[in-house]
Amino acid sequence: MITSDYSFGILQYIPFFYVIWSDDLLSASEISVVQKAIAQDASLTSNEKKQLQKWLDRENPPVDDEIKNWKQTIDHSYVKLIESDTYPLTSLSQRLVNNDKLNEQLKHIEVHLGIQPNHYNHLFDVEVVHEKTSNEYDATILDGILKGEHGKVVDVFRNFVDQPDFEWQIIRNKEDFRNRILEQVQLLGKNGYGAMAYPPEYGGTGNMPAYAAIFEHLMFVDGSLAVKFGVQFGLFGGSIQKLGTKKHHDQYLTDAGKTKLLGCFAMTETGHGSNVRGIKTTATYEKESDSIVIHTPGKSDNKEYIGNALHSKMATVFAQLIVNGKNEGVHAILVPLRNENHEELEGVTVEDNGYKLGLNGVDNGKIWFNNVKVPRENLLNKYGEIRDDGTYFSSIKNPNKRFFTMLGTLVGGRICVARGALGGSKMALAIAVKYALNRRQFNDNVKIQEDLIMDYPTHQLRLTPAIAGAYVYHFTLEELMKRYSDDSQTDKRKIETQVAGLKSIITWFANQTIQECREACGGKGYLLENRIADLKGDVDIFTTFEGDNTVLLQLAAKGILSDFRAEFNSAGFASVLKLLQTQLSDKLTAINPLYSNKVDAEHLYNPKFHKHAFSYRTRRLTYTLAMRIRNYIKKGVPSYQAFLKVQTHLLALGKAYSVELAYITFCDHYENIMDLKYRGLMEKIGCLYALDQINSDARWYLEQGYIGSTKSKAIRQRVERLSTELRPHIEVLVDGFGIPEHCLTAPITK
Repeated sequence: MITSDYSFGILQYIPFFYVIWSDDLLSASEISVVQKAIAQDASLTSNEKKQLQKWLDRENPPVDDEIKNWKQTIDHSYVKLIESDTYPLTSLSQRLVNNDKLNEQLKHIEVHLGIQPNHYNHLFDVEVVHEKTSNEYDATILDGILKGEHGKVVDVFRNFVDQPDFEWQIIRNKEDFRNRILEQVQLLGKNGYGAMAYPPEYGGTGNMPAYAAIFEHLMFVDGSLAVKFGVQFGLFGGSIQKLGTKKHHDQYLTDAGKTKLLGCFAMTETGHGSNVRGIKTTATYEKESDSIVIHTPGKSDNKEYIGNALHSKMATVFAQLIVNGKNEGVHAILVPLRNENHEELEGVTVEDNGYKLGLNGVDNGKIWFNNVKVPRENLLNKYGEIRDDGTYFSSIKNPNKRFFTMLGTLVGGRICVARGALGGSKMALAIAVKYALNRRQFNDNVKIQEDLIMDYPTHQLRLTPAIAGAYVYHFTLEELMKRYSDDSQTDKRKIETQVAGLKSIITWFANQTIQECREACGGKGYLLENRIADLKGDVDIFTTFEGDNTVLLQLAAKGILSDFRAEFNSAGFASVLKLLQTQLSDKLTAINPLYSNKVDAEHLYNPKFHKHAFSYRTRRLTYTLAMRIRNYIKKGVPSYQAFLKVQTHLLALGKAYSVELAYITFCDHYENIMDLKYRGLMEKIGCLYALDQINSDARWYLEQGYIGSTKSKAIRQRVERLSTELRPHIEVLVDGFGIPEHCLTAPITK
């Protein structure tokens, strides 16, 4: 056994060298980090530097007895390891030499090698002072950053829902549950929250982004409340606002906002689902009576899964408008369903959908119409009208453009769906993290208490990247809603493409995150009282309502292709391919082998690398997709069939485009944060998100030669390391979501 006494200069490095060699943290690319720190450490003598550099030789590592002697030196020092220190290992090292001032070079090594407590708190036989969280960051500041411009509105709303009427309860009888949710929606309407997105003359503030923030907060109260709120004020009221004209606004909008008029949004049909253009319900103009006749011709042509169907007095019904024998395409018509006694009107049949996987506080139903007559004025005629002489007129002559313009006005609801799903994932993450900071399990040292499960690297890896994703998607949806609400941008097609993709990846993300949180809480996560079970059931449907995700991703991909003004035929492709080749010439060439295996931290943590990786993937998928479709069409394959053959490619492009959009939007946002400390935290969160996404699609990047096996491994290691680096701040990060304390009722959070 080596029994040498170490000088103070060397002694302060002993904990680092023991961690490095015992935990195999020192890769070839990181030797330079330690070498440079030693070289620049003015506290070391030349002999001390020489000895330390000698211990960094990977070809001639320190002998086992030397490493054991390091451990014995630390164990017999009787210093404490304090996990809550900002630089725990550096602090331990300075206590070894009785130095109050932290060595900047040791701090540099600790940060740049990503050395965290779980790398060493079982290596040293010293007392560990366990702390759940660090106080380096303030959750209220993070909450303020997330609230942005809506701070005052959100704070008032959080206080408003802190009353017994909104207390979360376990109600398993759907009638009782529905009645309670209805009362809550009515209370929100009476207090002006439902009408927020409407103009001031109809009781609102014209603030759609703030409405979306309120919608997300309702998920913290109850998923059924959020959805019923969205149906009444966003879909029903929103359709009147966006598709109707002043006469409709004057007659209905104020009452809809106050819940004096309960309504539903009848678009989806049993037989046609996401294919809105193909719906079978007809709205035939009858000139003799100056009325429109609403009719569902077949058994499967009924309106299906309509929220608010059991409570509504009126429906916005989407149907094929037929005027003078000509089908003018899908339009929306206001159709009364019930009289003042809540009895169904003649020709109207409503059936309860019954119990569902979740959201049982929402009264979903099926609706049939048997030649129901409504006045001509009930046609929501912003984009198409029937004139007094019985002729049809629209300022948008192209039926396709008219159809997509009409649907584009309803994109705000799709953003809210993504926002609601994200709210569900935030709630689950907050519950899972707080549980993990209370629950202890396993330890091989009987002298100290068991470890917090949050201190296990596997637990950090399953929750921390999801927290990063929640932050990235929050700011992305904030920005998208701001763009959508900008009335100076009349063409919403680009926003529709963006939202179609983001809604898909975010609702999938939410479901995966909630499932991970359920498992992370073990059997406790399975109990109803701890909320995650209901979140699982409630958020599940978000992947298919307001557009099935698989369909929406294909819509997004087609929108990306159309951005290049491509008509999908051989002639049109010549120009689009030329444009693509020009744009991609610098990105589609063979990747330099040095780049594909570049693994230093400065490169892997650089947003320029992340943006290039995402851009490369999107552009290459766009180019290869266009080439595949072109080749099919050149062979005479009809364009519809050509698209069927490349569906999986469309999905890949839609996902790639959406991830790139989310990351770039997030980067643009955090770069405007004035506080450098919190900007740095957001940059680290963005880095974790980006590397986790690249790691998740490593197979594609490897197939394309964009990254090599060495870089792929390094990226995976960096995801683990960043997750560990954020461990001291993890409770602050979930508290930064701003979930009110009165909503975090799960017993396991206490």
